[in-house]
Amino acid sequence: MVWMDEWSTKAACRRSDPDALFVQGAAQNRAKTICVGCSVRTECLADALDNNIEFGVWGGMTERERRALLRRRPHVDSWRCLLEAARTRYATLSVADAEAVAEVELHSASPASRAVS
Repeated sequence: MVWMDEWSTKAACRRSDPDALFVQGAAQNRAKTICVGCSVRTECLADALDNNIEFGVWGGMTERERRALLRRRPHVDSWRCLLEAARTRYATLSVADAEAVAEVELHSASPASRAVS
């Protein structure tokens, strides 16, 4: 898969009401469904993380989910580089396999796991 620099022109949400992605509470989970089949979901998420966008659903993640991810991985200098490399590495895996590997890597890179090793 090729990384899309002009991702917003390909986003699944480009024709929907922008306010639908800037909601609170349970409505955020409904808003995330817009992102499920989006071909540029990863680019959108990387942009939001790299630019510390605080509000709205971006790349299928809520504000709270993005904040938690940033707290878990404070050493990441470029989410674009990280996610682009992961996409390339896992391109041949099924979605379920890629998610399982990513979850293992995420937990193995946590401060708690480094302190134990």
